[in-house]
Amino acid sequence: MFSIFKSDPVKKLNKSYEAKLEQAMQSQRNGDIKTYSELTYEAEQILNKIKEIESKQS
Repeated sequence: MFSIFKSDPVKKLNKSYEAKLEQAMQSQRNGDIKTYSELTYEAEQILNKIKEIESKQS
């Protein structure tokens, strides 16, 4: 009944994923490859969570 008021976890994770990719890109442009690698790894972990949630919803 009140499902319209629930926050969508996938939407929140997508924002977080996009932010990590943006940070990674900025690190890469600045020549900080170690930070780029760490942020890319974190983004991949978020993407895996998104896929897991979406597979449970289907």
